[in-house]
Amino acid sequence: MAKMPSVQVSHPKGPFELVEREVPDPRAGAVRIKVQACGICHSDSFTKEGTFPGLQYPRVPGHEIAGIIDAVGTGVLGWTLGQRVGVGWHGGHCGYCDSCRRGDFVTCRVAAQVPGITYDGGYADYMIAPAEALALIPSELSAVEAGPLMCAGITTFNSLRHSGAQPGDVVAILGIGGLGHLGVQFAVKMGFKTVAIARGKDKEPLARQLGAWQYIDSQAQNHADEPVKLGGAKIILATATSGKALAAALGGLAIDGKMIIVGAADPLEVSPLLLLGGRRSIAGWPSGRSIDSQDTLHFSALTGVRSMNEVFPLERAAEAYERMLSGKARFRVVLTTGT
Repeated sequence: MAKMPSVQVSHPKGPFELVEREVPDPRAGAVRIKVQACGICHSDSFTKEGTFPGLQYPRVPGHEIAGIIDAVGTGVLGWTLGQRVGVGWHGGHCGYCDSCRRGDFVTCRVAAQVPGITYDGGYADYMIAPAEALALIPSELSAVEAGPLMCAGITTFNSLRHSGAQPGDVVAILGIGGLGHLGVQFAVKMGFKTVAIARGKDKEPLARQLGAWQYIDSQAQNHADEPVKLGGAKIILATATSGKALAAALGGLAIDGKMIIVGAADPLEVSPLLLLGGRRSIAGWPSGRSIDSQDTLHFSALTGVRSMNEVFPLERAAEAYERMLSGKARFRVVLTTGT
């Protein structure tokens, strides 16, 4: 059997291990992907730390996958050898629960699948994915550009396009990091009056470069009062991880405004009066279906939205993961294979 390099975690809180595994064959209804790039997401810590319920080890992490279909299992229709595809957080579903019957596959209640968590992901030369999890990658995007769009990209794009905001509305992006730098770009390209909120003046040049209409330094300015001066935010897309920062920003919402949380933030303490007095609301948003990933990829190719990436070879996965955890990466970390 042919062998391939893979990076696995053998037990909760275990180290990343570079091992040789057999190249897997696709089962019925699935394809084999020759991985070219795989983004490192903070959610990979679920696998590394063993905090996701039901995790089985050893497990290969990675759910920001971009590559080429290398083999096709029986019963697969509409997908062929050589197609460039991505796989994100939505890695499969049961097809028969209430959510799935409504087409809301990412909230599957019975058998939601996530590459790198419920089955082996993209920290390897090859991986197997169900056909329903695939998204076509347009020719304008490289594998390194496409990988981070499969989780960070789709999460910010999909939440904004379903937020209810209209072109010309004030939309604030709270946090200019791995998610936020994409959120600013998507908001600008969707025609929103995009306000970037981050700590310190040093991030203002980047926010302006990405197209932000206004920049608020949360260290020097009140990031609730400043959006109010602009008419109030219809939407605050919260990508920051500080629950206190999220709570402090809520006052910047307009009447009927909404904060959408897309980052794994700390617990959030909120005054009900703030919500009641202005019909304000708080919501969360998971990534989306495979077709949503495909929409994200095509919108990005069309409008020029790109992730800013630091690239590492697969064998340096442990170093790359620590770089992501440190918060010093600008802004996504991507692994590449030997292709």
